[in-house]
Amino acid sequence: RQRRCGVESVRVDLSMTFQFELIATDGRARAARLSLHPRESRTPMFMPVGTQGSVKGLTSKQMEDLRCQTVLGNTYHLENRPGSDLLKELGGLRRFNNWSGGTLTDSGGFQMVSLLDLAEISEDGVTFQSPIDGQQMMLTPERSIHVQNGIGADIIMALDDVVSSVHHESSRFEEATRRTLRWIDRCVAAHRRPSEQALFGIIQGGLDQTLRDACVEGLRARNDNLPGYAVGGLAGGEEKDAFCRVVAQCTASLPDDKPRYVMGVGYPLDLVVCSALGADMFDCVYPSRTARFGTALIPEGVLRLKTAAMASDYRPIDSECDCMVCMRYSRAHLHAKITKEPNAASLLTYHNIRYQMRLCEQMHQVTYPTSKHVDDASTASVGFSSVAFQNEFPGLTMSDGNR
Repeated sequence: RQRRCGVESVRVDLSMTFQFELIATDGRARAARLSLHPRESRTPMFMPVGTQGSVKGLTSKQMEDLRCQTVLGNTYHLENRPGSDLLKELGGLRRFNNWSGGTLTDSGGFQMVSLLDLAEISEDGVTFQSPIDGQQMMLTPERSIHVQNGIGADIIMALDDVVSSVHHESSRFEEATRRTLRWIDRCVAAHRRPSEQALFGIIQGGLDQTLRDACVEGLRARNDNLPGYAVGGLAGGEEKDAFCRVVAQCTASLPDDKPRYVMGVGYPLDLVVCSALGADMFDCVYPSRTARFGTALIPEGVLRLKTAAMASDYRPIDSECDCMVCMRYSRAHLHAKITKEPNAASLLTYHNIRYQMRLCEQMHQVTYPTSKHVDDASTASVGFSSVAFQNEFPGLTMSDGNR
């Protein structure tokens, strides 16, 4: 047990292959160990999105070199191609991609937003029209879990009714919140591999405090069947202040002894803010998607390598970064390649993901400074202070949500 700021760490064995150990806190920020067979991950943890189970432009070996801990796959797209039956036959997503780290699959619920024009939602589930061949796919809570059982990820997500945070009809948010709670029972009943795969419940409710509280309360009533919790329905265009208030509210209401996952979060500042508010896990396409537009992540913000000023800049992207790209290539070199050679996007993706990994390592180190897996010098660039937090969110304190 580790005591920091008056809080004792707690180790909880949630299943045969999933263990969560909270080892330190600093204010509301947390550092934890998350054991996903066959390796241990440390939080805060950013998970790159690999729609088909692998990140575009990078090999599994490169992801290991970047010290990536867990990769997210998309249930809807993986079922479309190559299919969960084939993945199960081949030994699951990890073996299919020759990946040694952890895996997580979403439930397919997000496609209710991203493919809204191709989706029809009912109490039974959601029917999608494939954007590839036009065929219909009916995704019920039971089928979502069945597909994820076949894919074989370490962490699987319950199917939830997802509504864009900027939707204008309050009645739709209430409907989605109540339906999400009804669907969680169907997901739990359908789960056939609870000793091998950890099922997380997802909190919905839009920006409405009352609905968020109701969803948290409903999920906590099923706590024995849920090894972890996620905050969904955010990062969809809402104001940052509203986003932050919902994260603060939800994390303050969740159990201390289980992981907290804020879905769809990838901007570096958002990772820091959410970690400061007590979140543990994050995912987003942002690092790889922005790389394909010629943009690199740096401590000062972003570096747009297509601009003319980069043509004669012989510095690395980030002089403090330890990635292969920063060690070997100049900004001028990448500027010359970015509009002409496809591998330039891969190089920027490599750097951007390493940037996110380093940021999470640094936050873990700040919260748990006795950890030895990060050099002490690397913590210098992390701004976990209340000053930085207040500069970005002047109307919000880090204690908001403790109502």
